[in-house]
Amino acid sequence: MQPSFIKNKFPKIILGSGSPRRKELLEKMGLDFKIHSLDIDESYPGSIPLNKIATYISQIKMKHLSTFYEKSCLLITADTVVRYKNEVLGKPLDPNQSIEMLKKLVGKTHIVTTACALKYKEKEIVFSEDTKVYFKHLNNDLLSYYIQNYQALDKAGSYGIQDWIGMIGVEKIIGSYTNVVGLPTARLYEKIIKIAE
Repeated sequence: MQPSFIKNKFPKIILGSGSPRRKELLEKMGLDFKIHSLDIDESYPGSIPLNKIATYISQIKMKHLSTFYEKSCLLITADTVVRYKNEVLGKPLDPNQSIEMLKKLVGKTHIVTTACALKYKEKEIVFSEDTKVYFKHLNNDLLSYYIQNYQALDKAGSYGIQDWIGMIGVEKIIGSYTNVVGLPTARLYEKIIKIAE
């Protein structure tokens, strides 16, 4: 059930994402919202620092989403980027690329950045959050099992922390767990309250 002050402030909340993980997280935050899937070019200039890519793409998504709705709607877009050393690991194209990505991550540490953009009337808030993820070493059989039985190809970095591989392979994290899933929910809620002021 949505808190009354949010319900009274925003006649409509739109999530500009087709991600089932983001949909589930917003539902668990107690928000009533509609989904608007975006089909846009998510490429970015090579000059952008790796830790700013998610912010850049979330803003591109917001620019596109805002053309469809009145200013009285609260619009939310987001993007998640997995970074290992000086490399961005996007969604794998096939199972072979998937296992190569996972081989880079297991036994090591990587960073997951999720950026969110919020727009309401004349206000816009953009922020990002980093979470450090520590993977234990997993052999090729375990990686192959994961890829064959779970939807690794639709996830940045080729894994979902909420999946089986996260249950058995992630030793620890520093930062927000939901940030790795797809939305830094605590900070997002804080920013929703702020933009309503």
